[in-house]
Formats: sequence, structure tokens, C-alpha cells
Amino acid sequence: MSVYNLQSVSLPRLTGRPLAALAATLGNGWTRPLLMGKLLRQGGLDGLRSKVFEEAPAYWPELSPIGDEDPAAAAEGASMTAQRGLGDGEGDGDDSAISIGRIAAAFRRGEATPLAVAERVLDAVAVSERGDSPLRAFVAQDRGDVLAQARAATARHASGTPLSVLDGVPIAVKDELDQVPYHTKAGTAFLGARPAVTDATVVQRLRAAGAVLIGKANMAEIGINPTGFNPHHGIARNPWNLGHDPGGSSSGSAVAVAAGLCPAAIGADGGGSIRIPASLCGIVGLKATFGRIPEHGVAPLCWSVGHVGPLACCAADAAILYGVIAGPDGGDPNSLRQPRPTLEGIDKADLAGLRLGVYSAWFDHCDPEVAAVCHGQVAQLQDLGALVVEVEIAELEEMRIAHAISILSEMAASLGQFREHWDTFAPATRINLEIGAAFGAADFVHAQRMRRRAVEIFRSVFEQVDAIVSPATAVPSPPIPPGGAACGWSDLATVTELMRYCFAGNLTGLPAISFPAGFSAGGLPIGMQAMGRPWEEHLLLRIARAAEKTSERRRPPVCFDLLAR
Repeated sequence: MSVYNLQSVSLPRLTGRPLAALAATLGNGWTRPLLMGKLLRQGGLDGLRSKVFEEAPAYWPELSPIGDEDPAAAAEGASMTAQRGLGDGEGDGDDSAISIGRIAAAFRRGEATPLAVAERVLDAVAVSERGDSPLRAFVAQDRGDVLAQARAATARHASGTPLSVLDGVPIAVKDELDQVPYHTKAGTAFLGARPAVTDATVVQRLRAAGAVLIGKANMAEIGINPTGFNPHHGIARNPWNLGHDPGGSSSGSAVAVAAGLCPAAIGADGGGSIRIPASLCGIVGLKATFGRIPEHGVAPLCWSVGHVGPLACCAADAAILYGVIAGPDGGDPNSLRQPRPTLEGIDKADLAGLRLGVYSAWFDHCDPEVAAVCHGQVAQLQDLGALVVEVEIAELEEMRIAHAISILSEMAASLGQFREHWDTFAPATRINLEIGAAFGAADFVHAQRMRRRAVEIFRSVFEQVDAIVSPATAVPSPPIPPGGAACGWSDLATVTELMRYCFAGNLTGLPAISFPAGFSAGGLPIGMQAMGRPWEEHLLLRIARAAEKTSERRRPPVCFDLLAR
């Protein structure tokens, strides 16, 4: 019998001068040794160092089955289904959101044009930037480029030749992906000195489907923190409560979708950076299997745990974006060995016979309000025919440490060539990078041996169940601390709660989805997560789509209607 060993932590929240002082101490070669050893021990490093491994290291997730079909044919698998749309899609997300299906239907009926919708997007973004608490969803928008795309889409619709259900639909892209004509800053002050000259593969595929790309979405610096704070572009704010954090690092993408500035967006997830903001903002976020969605043209920040993926107002929209962007690409060798993407079965109205794994000790390690809402969602999934199976997942704490070593080491290595620019980072970013730089080679190898063990642990669990369900985050959206909007903050206790259910999917490369489950007493969204077997994104989308048919949907206080007359 395994022992559940994840722990909540009680550490002080730091802002302002104390936070800056800690960052300065860790950045100084003379004073760093005075604190670093203690920080690493508090983070649990000694526990991983003491483990005995028989496994060889796995420097990236090694998952099966392996595709043996023609890569070009595999890339077309889900894309064709997605580009045709899922039914008419008009009812998905009900009246709480403007979905891809509703926008596409308005175009078909002549009730709106891509140009008119694009103009409304630009006007709405301008409105969202006003006042004392701007949303800060975007870091860059080229009005001329957006309108040029929209005019071309409008002409295609007028001639009866739209490229896909996405043609003319506004989509935001995280500032971590190359997109002409923008700079790829990855949330920093110094990266992306020149504009991108080619699009990332994901962006190329969206353009080919006719999507109107409306700009670069805000993000936490280099994606290293699961918050909405960025010292250069301002803090992104949660549309459900402007005094609360939207989560990160794909904060702008989630805020844009939740606030109705677009029905879907592209994010990236190295440790929950899609699923956390999706959960806190009440939308859907999918982290696909490692390698399923090409990383070519994405800022090289964390090679073995990073995943590009969709955030959307509803599961159908997440499926459409997934279907368009998934599949092999020669620019990303990790994407070449995969089976054909599929959206098979996601329209099924019931979950009859589907086995959902629940590890109760993990599931219930969260705020009581979160636990109650998510248990209620599990009961609703059971009413749809799902079977709940109690499971155990060994060595979650070791997985947490292995993930932290992997992502922070890779980020420190990636940014090492820019060491002279580290003083431009916010203090919390500098602290994380200094910790990543302090790990030794043996620590990194131990983490990769733990990765291989983790893949096997989950493989054995998935012999018993079809998916594992849990809360998406252990707490609802936390308030922005006093002074945090100006200088940022470090709150490892809350970070631990936000990431509790996310890190395992990044370490192992297994697919996972966050979807709305309900609301806190204070009206903040609460999300649920489902993890699946390699390459079974369609099953997770089916679960999320079934769940949204039974869960309550609301419109956030800050929300724009792109189809308003």
C-alpha cells in the first residue's frame, strides 16, 4: 500500500523590500551559500537525493503507443474533423460565452462579418485597458495586421469559400510563440529584440484555418510562476474579480477567453500554466500528450516538460483548436512519433462504462469548498454512467521534486546565456532561476530517473481506469496581495496549492484537461482536472464536454459580447 506523501507548506508571503532583499542575497556569489542550502532542503531535495533507483534516466517522456503511419496523414486526422466543426456548436458554453460555433453561425447567417467582429475585439481590448484595474490581457496588438486578416476572411465568407469553422474567428496567442509581425518576448524585457520572421507551427496551422490572430497575450516572465504578474506589461487580472489573480503563466490567454475578447486562445504549460489559469478563470484548458502538438517556433524555455495547447470557453472549442494544431511536424522531432490525432467519441452524451480513478487522499488535499464542488461534479459524471474506482498513486512527492528540478534546471540553462539581463527580472523570477542554477548534475539525473519511474507508476494505474479525476487546483483564485500588482510577490505556500494536481502531467507527459466544475461561495470558479493515457486527448475532451452539460455556467462581471448589435 502506497503512502500519500504530498504536504502543504506554511511559508511567509514576501513582497516589496523583503522579496527584493532575498533575490539580491541569492544573486550574490558571496551570500548565496548562506541561504541556498536551506532553501533546497525545505523544498524536499534531500528526499530525492536519498532515493535508490534502478531505473535509467528518461530525459523526456517516453510514451507509447508509437505511430507507424505516414506523418502527413496523421496530421490530417483530427484537423479535418475540427475544421468542419463539431455539430453546429452553437449551444456549447450556453449563453455565458461567445463560442467558435456561435461566431461561425453568425457569419453563415450574415448576422456578422469577421471584419465587424475584429473591430469589436479591438474596441473591447481598448475598453478593458481603462481604469485603475485594467485586464492587461494583451502585450501587443497590431491593428493594421488584425484588420487585414479580418478583411481577407470577410471576403472568403462573402464568396462562400471559408477555409474552416475557424475562418474569421478571433484567437489570441501567448507571447511565447513566434507570430509575424510581433516580437516574441516571452514576458521579458530583453528577449525578442527583432520581430519574428516566421510563424510557429501552431500559428501557421491557425492561419491556414483562417483564424484571425488578434495579438500576443500577456504571461508571467518566462512562464516560471503560476501567477498573472508581469513587471514589464502589468499584472493580468481575473475577470471574475479584478482584485484576484487569474493564474499563470498563460494568464493573458485565459483572461482574454474568460472576458469574451476571443472564444479561444493558445497557451503553454510547463507545470500547469494552461490548466491553472483555465481553472481560476472558469474556462477549459488542455495540456496534450508530450509531443502531440509541435513546439517548433516556441521559446525554448523548458524542453522536457513544455506543452503548447488551447484554452477555450467550452470543451467543443478546445477540441476544435486541438484538432487544428495537433499532429506531427518536421520542425519538432518529438512530435513525429505519435498515432493519428482523433476527436472520436467526444459527441457522446453519456459516459457509460467509463472508469474514473479517484485517489481520495490526493483528491481531498484541497480547500474544503473545492473538494465539495469537485465531489459534486464526480457524482454528476456518475449519473452520466461513469464508474468511480479508488486508486493509489505512489511517490507523488518525489514526482513533485523531480518536476521542480527538471523545469527550473532547464529554465536556468536556457536563460544562462542572458545572465547579464537577470537583474531585469522581477525578484520572484530571479529567485526561481537562482534555485534552478543551484541544482547539481546528479540532482538532474536523479530527477530523470524519477521521471521514468513515474511513467511506470501511472501506466499501472491506467490498467485499472480510463482517466484520473481530481480538482484542477487546490484553491480558488487567490487575492492579489497588497503591493503585489506593483512589484510581484513570492508565495510558495499558495504556489504549492495551485500546482498540486498539475506537475505529474508535465513530468510524465500524460495528457490532462481542466474544466469548470462550479463556484465558490464568493463566486469564483472552481475547476476539475482529468488525466488520461498517452494520446487519448479525445477521451478527456469527451469528459469535459459531458461535465459542462451538468455544471452551472455563469458570465463573469467583466465580459464583452463580440456579437452584440
